[in-house]
Amino acid sequence: MDILNALTAFLNFIVVPGLAYGSQLALGALGITLIFGVLRFSNFAHGDTMAFGTAFVILFTWWFQSMGITAGPLPTALLALPFGILATIAMMLATDRVVYRYYRQVRAKPIILVIVSTGVMFVMNGLVRMIIGTSEQNFTDGARMMLNPQDFKTWTGLAEPLAIKTTQAISLAAAVICCALLFWFLQKTRTGKSMRAYSDNEDLALLSGISPERVVMITWIIAGTLATIAGTLYGLDKSYRGVVYFSLLMPMFAAAIVGGLGSPLGAVVGSFIVAFSELIVTSAWKKILGYLAPPEWLGDGLYQALSTDYKVAVSFGILIIVLLFRPQGIYGGK
Repeated sequence: MDILNALTAFLNFIVVPGLAYGSQLALGALGITLIFGVLRFSNFAHGDTMAFGTAFVILFTWWFQSMGITAGPLPTALLALPFGILATIAMMLATDRVVYRYYRQVRAKPIILVIVSTGVMFVMNGLVRMIIGTSEQNFTDGARMMLNPQDFKTWTGLAEPLAIKTTQAISLAAAVICCALLFWFLQKTRTGKSMRAYSDNEDLALLSGISPERVVMITWIIAGTLATIAGTLYGLDKSYRGVVYFSLLMPMFAAAIVGGLGSPLGAVVGSFIVAFSELIVTSAWKKILGYLAPPEWLGDGLYQALSTDYKVAVSFGILIIVLLFRPQGIYGGK
């Protein structure tokens, strides 16, 4: 029974939150790698794009709740999500038309676009502060638990409970659906093939009759959609503060680079590697080890390598190691 209790604790503290967090990072990292692969620059404004889209989802969620419209056991934010996606797409297309388009036309170097995206990041951060403020916003409603820990203990007779939040299950399901749709779109549709051709060789794609403006527009639409979904799921699972989304840039970029920057599949794989690495290093293992070893052997320590305050250090460490020893990533990105 102690082994089963240890396994349940491992699932509860590592596996379940790791799958949820990895799913949220995967959707964000897919947007980053898509922009890099097609538009050829690292978009430092992606974290604040997530915050922007989530802010509008929250506003529409509050509006629906004020009218008594809910999604039953599911979060009302899922009903508001399409409206947040539309607002984010409109903002990204407007930003591209006003800012990025000029630098594409003059064929500016990628580092220039990175600097420009940093300026866009600061503007968007200010917009989010104006729209929804800087305080923490909790917009989760519906059924809190998909698997109640007390029910699990009753069913199994184990001392250790297993809890699965509704938002965690939704995060994993949304990631699977979005990734499947994106891979199908890129591999099977004419537009997706045009995007891949444009990414591989821009000049040859132009000679083949591919419209660059259409490719760019579709790229921003997909990236905005993924960013809003990722930001909303992260806000539902944790809580929403606009400034927190900036800190997600490091794990998302680390995930994209670990998998291979420019590779959608690599972004997904890298996201789960980063998510589980952060949890393994920053989790306190004493409770899990307590089922496997006598208490007097363990002492008073938490068996925690780093505090949760240093989660970003794990992402940074992974990023540095990959850039030093395999900069092309797992799947051979650019």
